[in-house]
Amino acid sequence: MFDAHTTRAHVFTFGLGSFKIAALLDAVDVRDNLASAFAPGQSPTAVQELAVSSFIDRDRYEHCFIPTLIDTGSEKVLFDTGCGDEGSSLLECLQDLGLGPDDIDVVVITHGHPDHIGGLVKNGEPVFRRARYVFGAAEFAFWTEGNAVREARLSKRDLFRRVCANLADQATFIAPGDEVLPGITAIDAAGHSPGLLAFLVESDGQRLLVWSDAFLHYVVSIQHPEWQADLDDDKDQAVETRKRLLNMAAEQRLLIAGHHMPFPGLGHIESANGSFRWLPVSYQLNV
Repeated sequence: MFDAHTTRAHVFTFGLGSFKIAALLDAVDVRDNLASAFAPGQSPTAVQELAVSSFIDRDRYEHCFIPTLIDTGSEKVLFDTGCGDEGSSLLECLQDLGLGPDDIDVVVITHGHPDHIGGLVKNGEPVFRRARYVFGAAEFAFWTEGNAVREARLSKRDLFRRVCANLADQATFIAPGDEVLPGITAIDAAGHSPGLLAFLVESDGQRLLVWSDAFLHYVVSIQHPEWQADLDDDKDQAVETRKRLLNMAAEQRLLIAGHHMPFPGLGHIESANGSFRWLPVSYQLNV
């Protein structure tokens, strides 16, 4: 009897203009407590009804971790490095593409949470030895200065300092509106973390929005962006960010890459009945 969890695909590739894109499934976690994770303070009945109407379990959910790799033709750019623990598959995903860590030219860190920086360092040494690193300036300052970190995040602050502080000499620090490379521009997505960055990627008129953790669940966060998620640091700001990005994605018909959306984490946003819905990709990227 085969195991559906071990046989699932871990890499999804497609073209975006002249760029080549790969969604990399670093890890998958099945969790309980859908309502308390993504809608604390809301009626559990309301969350359960939303789940039932969307044909998902009322309580259990699958949480994916999906870094994005972009090959511009001249440089290979990796957005986030995954969890970096024993269950992390990022390096195996790269290997499936015929790549190793030394093939990565740029590592972009969208924000400083462990599932995004965990794969940066192994045994005290940088994993991506040839790469230059790109951090949001506000995010880097928040974790390294550490003056406003809430108690629940202190262990994450310490991890960030251990993993990221020594990379500063090889890093570029950017703000919303700055380019990582031609065709890759940072966008303010703060709220989930103080300096979270999304990225608008454009090649030959085709566009992709890498929104990282601005949205944590493909039903709850998108159909009810006003519901505050437990994991968001500034919950009010995160709500405003979600509303802004949803309007942007729907109006501009953007393709989305979401770090925690169902694998391959790619879809579009549909405006519907005064709210929004996630439309996962089907064959449109393959024809």
